[in-house]
Amino acid sequence: MPVPWKYLGLAGLAGVAATGVVVARRRRAQTDYDPDELRDRLHRRLAEIPGEGGEASGGSGESEKASI
Repeated sequence: MPVPWKYLGLAGLAGVAATGVVVARRRRAQTDYDPDELRDRLHRRLAEIPGEGGEASGGSGESEKASI
């Protein structure tokens, strides 16, 4: 019995296309933020971290100037 290569190729192509659709649907939606909004969101997330005190080390350099 000859192997139906056309059908096998079409089935493979359909499988690749279906996998692409699944991956595209599972991908998290990405939102474009302007720089100020992104900075505010990151500062809020940093402030929520326990034990950090809401201050990032090396941010503006003021703490380094005060210690000199």
